[in-house]
Amino acid sequence: MGHSKVDKAASRERVLRMAARKVRAEGVTGPGVAELMKEAGLTHGGFYRHFASRDDLIAHATAAALAEGTAKMERAARKNEDPRIGLIDAYLTQQHRDAPATGCALVSLGAAAGRGNQDFKKAYERQVHAYLDLIAGHGHQTEGARAEAMLTLSALVGATLISRAMADPGLCDELLTAVTDQLKQHPSAPPAPAV
Repeated sequence: MGHSKVDKAASRERVLRMAARKVRAEGVTGPGVAELMKEAGLTHGGFYRHFASRDDLIAHATAAALAEGTAKMERAARKNEDPRIGLIDAYLTQQHRDAPATGCALVSLGAAAGRGNQDFKKAYERQVHAYLDLIAGHGHQTEGARAEAMLTLSALVGATLISRAMADPGLCDELLTAVTDQLKQHPSAPPAPAV
């Protein structure tokens, strides 16, 4: 790959990373092209060398924001013998709650995906499936493991969303602690035997 192609790819990646952070922090209507290009150290005029339109950028940024969560969730799951507990411990924290720009995009993009086009909904759904597989265990799953994964994921996303939306820090912390405790007390369904 030539030097200019390498530079162009690096610039596009830098804009996408920034846009993904902005989308997680501000939603899909927040980031403007001029602001993103300035933050990426590029000119507004160079935008169209990388993207066909703002909608094109936002579509790529939301897909990137959603996909970034998989690696984080997998690392969190590996921190405990029970992947579900590893995810609970990593997800329901003050750090995750207070950092939407680097947090899970399922929380910040849920409402937008609900109003979004089919491509947006499919990208969101792919992340939901990835998290459900991670929580329940890849491969063959029992019906109980799948249902438990759905309950766990819904509680993780819902508790984080609600705790970000409230002003009382004590109540926010209480909510995260209570949901953590309840999820950990709720027995996880055993994974299906390998076939």
